[in-house]
Amino acid sequence: MIAVHLERGRVELREIPRPSRGRGFALIRLLTGGICNTDLELQRGYYGYTGTPGHEFVGEVLESDTAELIGRRVVGEINCACHACAWCGRGLERHCPHRTVLGIVNQPGAFSEFFVLPDRNLRAVPDSMTNHTAVFTEPVAAACEILDQVAIPPGGIVAVLGDGKLGLLISQVLQASGCRVHQFGRHESKLRIARDRGVTTEIAGETLPRAEYRWVVDATGSASGLGMAIGMAEPRGTVILKSTVHGEVPVDTAPAIVNEITLIGSRCGRFEPALELLRSGAIDVESMISDRMPLQGAPEAFRRAGESGVLKVLIGA
Repeated sequence: MIAVHLERGRVELREIPRPSRGRGFALIRLLTGGICNTDLELQRGYYGYTGTPGHEFVGEVLESDTAELIGRRVVGEINCACHACAWCGRGLERHCPHRTVLGIVNQPGAFSEFFVLPDRNLRAVPDSMTNHTAVFTEPVAAACEILDQVAIPPGGIVAVLGDGKLGLLISQVLQASGCRVHQFGRHESKLRIARDRGVTTEIAGETLPRAEYRWVVDATGSASGLGMAIGMAEPRGTVILKSTVHGEVPVDTAPAIVNEITLIGSRCGRFEPALELLRSGAIDVESMISDRMPLQGAPEAFRRAGESGVLKVLIGA
């Protein structure tokens, strides 16, 4: 079968054996995959990754121990936990120290014709939902995770820094939840997507508001984003970190200490609320699709996804 392979910054196609599933795992055929910023960071050297990437997907289950999954379109939570350790016992499966992570840590990813994932990680896609919408489930779930971590009351004003793929999803999810979102970015064409869903948008200049927001989300994807977010947070405010950046992030911690800022790392989220938001049409993802290419075009798709101004590039059937 054909699989995408990342190694030392190169994106290649390779012929590899079709995987065999173990007990409790499903064999899945890729229908649609989405290239996200984490995939691009892996290409740049994040985690020292070598192998098949891809964790945003819609697939068809070909084989499974769960009969009702066979033949269904599915999306899948990317963390494969042991379900036996103390952390899993506390409900922290996404932080299991023994976990593998689809397309990121010791688990071949979805950018191949066929791949495997545990049955318990899979969620059926509603029949009414297109593949091009469902493929956004994983990043929308990551945006929803903020609401599970931080109690933001209805009408709470939240600043979102960054107008990339995840930043646009975060602003829409928070706005749909009842927050009043102020999004700062550098691209009018991107910000328009959020503005059409009620988000207040602003082109970020050299000077950003200082100490004005109780909640600030850093979704810049840049090393400088954290420092900017800390500067925008009011005393005893909260900064939610959503940027995945390869390499060290230099930051002056003094403002965070003096203003007693709470920093919250935020990663993966539950798929159920994400699927419901996508099903309801509350989130505009179609406007975020910049290109669609076959799996065989993955090297070009990665190049395209890394271009300035490009949002989501999809690969697959």
